[in-house]
Amino acid sequence: MDGFSYSDIFATKGIEYLIIITFLVLLIPFWIVLNKQVEIKIRIQQALGFLSAGILKIPQGLFYSKNHTWMYMEKSGTAKVGLDDLLLHITGEVKFNHLKNPGEMISKGDLLMEIDQNGKLLRIFSPVSGNILNLNALINENPGMLNEDPYGKGWVYKIKPINWIGEAKTCYFAEEATKWSATELERYKDFLAVSMKNYAPEPSMVILQDGGELCDHSLSALPKEIWRDFEDEFLNLN
Repeated sequence: MDGFSYSDIFATKGIEYLIIITFLVLLIPFWIVLNKQVEIKIRIQQALGFLSAGILKIPQGLFYSKNHTWMYMEKSGTAKVGLDDLLLHITGEVKFNHLKNPGEMISKGDLLMEIDQNGKLLRIFSPVSGNILNLNALINENPGMLNEDPYGKGWVYKIKPINWIGEAKTCYFAEEATKWSATELERYKDFLAVSMKNYAPEPSMVILQDGGELCDHSLSALPKEIWRDFEDEFLNLN
């Protein structure tokens, strides 16, 4: 066959491989720089108090309720319950009222606690039914621990559940929880946009001018009326 030889094929393949290798060599530094920029942006947001999906803690293995509580089933059959990271980034540091005592029974949807920030209140309802076994006394002694370590030392209750399988099915888990949390942050922005028009015409209080980034603990700067609307319209959904 005229004009055809195996050496030509190998030469062509060699050029293709060289192009691919060159592309990868150029791509890797670009990828490293790009990821470094993302990491730097997240660190800047953390330092300046911006609230974005990238800084939210969503540990795997936990069940996340629509009312922004979380549950974790221990090997002993006891469920730890606490407040999720998004809610605490929204509210800032809080104290507790109307905490349940060990030995009390509670049903899913019952009042579990009330969080208080300088007289601005949010009612939190239980994501699970069962017997209250223990209350973390340290959270009122050191309220900052709740924000610093919400899924570790900042747990609120230990509960012996009576319908774990059925009630856990209503929660978000694993990757679904991560996606839901990002969606909830966007829903919170929409909620604020409406509420600010009604109560606080100066959006700079909670939303930065450049890029529309939310300030961390944005709800803490807002009046009781918006806290009430936040509970009714955002937090405690059926």
